[in-house]
Amino acid sequence: MSDGRSRIEPPDISEKGGLKDGRPQRSDERLFVQLLAFGGCHDPRAVVNHLARAPIGTVVYEDLHDPLGIGVLAFATDESAFMDVLRPQLKAGPFASMAQKPEYTMFGRTYSLGYEPDLREALTEWPRRTVLNPDWPWAIWYPLRRSGAFTQLPADEQRTILAEHGQIGIAFGAADYAHDVRLACHGLGREDNDFVIGLIGKELFPLSAVIQAMRRTQQTSLYLDRLGPFFIGRRIAAAL
Repeated sequence: MSDGRSRIEPPDISEKGGLKDGRPQRSDERLFVQLLAFGGCHDPRAVVNHLARAPIGTVVYEDLHDPLGIGVLAFATDESAFMDVLRPQLKAGPFASMAQKPEYTMFGRTYSLGYEPDLREALTEWPRRTVLNPDWPWAIWYPLRRSGAFTQLPADEQRTILAEHGQIGIAFGAADYAHDVRLACHGLGREDNDFVIGLIGKELFPLSAVIQAMRRTQQTSLYLDRLGPFFIGRRIAAAL
C-alpha cells in the first residue's frame, strides 16, 4: 500500500505578483531584514567602518533616544548571511564593548500582495533603495500584531480595511513625506508579531504624522493587538 502522504501536493509558498508581459509572476526570492539596537557606542564611525568590510547590506543609525545608542539594519536575500556573515561581525571589533538592546530586535521578510506589476522590484529592489536612499536619513521601525478578530473577517472586508490604511501611506509617499518597507515576521520574532514596518523619509515629523493619521483607521483603532516598541534613528552611513 502506498503512503498517502506521497499523494499530497506541497503547498505553494512562492510570492506572486500581477501579470507581466501577459504571464503571472512568481518568485522564491525575498529580502530578509533585521534591526538590532546597541547601547554604549562611543564611536559610531568605528562601527560603520567595521561593518563596511562585511559582505552584507547594512545601515547604521544614531538612536534618537540614547546619546550612546545605535541601530544596525542588515539585509540580504540569503537568510544564512545573518548567521554566517553578520553574527561574527557583531561579536568583534567595536561591538565587543557594547550592550545589545534585545527589546528592539526585529526580523522580517518582504512579501507580495499578489498584484505587483514588477514582483522583483517590489520584493528586493525597492526595499534596498528605500533604506539606502541618501535623501531619506530618518527612520522609524516598529513591529505590530493584528488581533485574531481581523483574521476572522471575510476577505472582502479585510481588503476594505487595508485599503483605507494603504491610501494614507500612498498619499504620504506621493508627497515624498514618508516611504514604507513592509515585512512579514510570522514566527520570526520573540514577541510573536505579524509584521515589521519601516517608515523612511527626509524629515522626522512626517513619519510621526503618518503614524498619527493611521491611528484613526479601522485597522489600527479596532484590529491591532500590539504595536511597538518604536526605534527612531537617523542614518550615519550605509553599505551595500
